[in-house]
Amino acid sequence: MVEAFRIKGKSSLNGEVKISGAKNAALPILIATLIEKGTYILRNVPNLMDIRTLMNLLRELGLEIEKIDEDSYRIENTGIKSTEAPYELVKKMRASFLVMGPMLAHEKKARVSLPGGCAIGARPVDYHLKGFEALGAKIDISHGYVEAEVTELVGANIIFDFPSVGATENVVMAAVKAKGKTVIENAASEPEVEDLCNFLNAMGAKIKGIGTSRLDIEGVDKLFPCEYSIIPDRIEAGTFLIASIMTEGEIKIKGVDFCHLESFIMKLQEMGVKIKQDGDFIWTESKTGDLKSIKVQTMPHPGFPTDLQAQMMSLMSAVPGIGEVKETVFENRFMHIPELNRMGANIHVDGNVAIINGGQEYSGAEVMASDLRAGASLVLAALVAEGETIVNRIYHIDRGYENLEGKLSKLGAKIERIKVEV
Repeated sequence: MVEAFRIKGKSSLNGEVKISGAKNAALPILIATLIEKGTYILRNVPNLMDIRTLMNLLRELGLEIEKIDEDSYRIENTGIKSTEAPYELVKKMRASFLVMGPMLAHEKKARVSLPGGCAIGARPVDYHLKGFEALGAKIDISHGYVEAEVTELVGANIIFDFPSVGATENVVMAAVKAKGKTVIENAASEPEVEDLCNFLNAMGAKIKGIGTSRLDIEGVDKLFPCEYSIIPDRIEAGTFLIASIMTEGEIKIKGVDFCHLESFIMKLQEMGVKIKQDGDFIWTESKTGDLKSIKVQTMPHPGFPTDLQAQMMSLMSAVPGIGEVKETVFENRFMHIPELNRMGANIHVDGNVAIINGGQEYSGAEVMASDLRAGASLVLAALVAEGETIVNRIYHIDRGYENLEGKLSKLGAKIERIKVEV
């Protein structure tokens, strides 16, 4: 037996929802506690499958982790007991590969399995390894593992061919303890990368250019454990904003950094959505029938986030007119389209471009989540569909949305977690 969502559509969603901490910020920040011995307190950590998977890996490496309240953890690093991250744990989540940078900084060596994760594209680790090599590490790849070793990390000038989030994070975590200065050009500038850099600086690192495409890192001999609060999850916030628009309700979304959603909100406003903001609350009272179709192209930050592409497509299918989505970040991120079409959408694909014939009425069907964000797009469609929808493989959704059915239920959705036969 596995779990699925049963959703009955046509409910207007209203009320207030608090956004959890950002998964993609919490993961590298948790990993960064490997860099230096001591006691850390991390707050606003989301309760997600990916977080629990990572904590199991960190415990395997020797860290002690204790939950101290609903979203806070005490992490005790008394020394890394193993420099190997095994396949059984790394295969479940690509972010596990980020342990290599901190282990090189702390132990001067690491053996990490090549990663797994969502099936949304190749996402090779080449950029990570070239960055480590530039800092002086010797790399060997064999039997499905990457082995890295260095006598001393030395600062270098590194230029990424693509602003990879993971590679930027991994190399930064190594460079903070490298001798001399490291400059990373074409670095990823996502808010989650910014949060990691701010955490490292709170530990005593010397990183400049945070939030830009150039990071200047002056290496230090020692860092110091600290207390830190994770930023809110902009992707969860965007998902709930789309849910509010599609169900023509009014969801007040609490705990949002407006700046983190700027490109996404600009596209909603281009469609005709009226966004309201008060402090860390955002909401809208727009109706899909009043909106117009647009063109969307995913890009690295500050462009439109690929992690909101599938959810945006669910909305665009309900908006009158011909819309277009061009995916430029991942080569295999349209797997939600056949499932949305099963529910009544009219989308066809030409290479990396999806043409959306909007204004369609969704109808309930049995569908399958192929990855995390694809699963979210199906839930959104199900909320407004005629009849009942069963969304299978929701373990993907659990990787990135904390208590999604609970939060939606409180807003008026008819959604429940059920057991289904495999």
